[in-house]
Amino acid sequence: MSKQKLGNLASALASGLVFGMGMAVSGMTNTERVQGFLDLTGQWDPTLAFVMGAGLLVTFIGYTFILKNPAPLFADTFSIPTRRDIDKALIFGAVLFGVGWGLVGYCPGPAIAGLSYGYSATLLFVPMMIIGLLLAKPLAKFL
Repeated sequence: MSKQKLGNLASALASGLVFGMGMAVSGMTNTERVQGFLDLTGQWDPTLAFVMGAGLLVTFIGYTFILKNPAPLFADTFSIPTRRDIDKALIFGAVLFGVGWGLVGYCPGPAIAGLSYGYSATLLFVPMMIIGLLLAKPLAKFL
């Protein structure tokens, strides 16, 4: 395995572990917290807003310094998205993600982090999520 691939894997693993720990510490692996944030007419829980705000702040500060470098540590160039159009697939995917997130209280990152708790709902959700990810590309041709 090349030094660059090994660096990519180590970087991805470290990032995933930090993200998962952040989700666990902030309580975002608790589906009731997420659903409480989405419940604007009931017992609204603002925790997720603070977690998102902190994430945006850290990202903004990090990008300010990182993008001053000529390239990332383990790649030749930065891969920054250039597309700005909004199409049917983007809208459909966003709606589907939002509905699923609201109904279940999980999005992919916290769901995977939540596996460590061994809850039966999470152990069912993650395989279904993976099946959905595998079906997304074949089904996208119908949009």
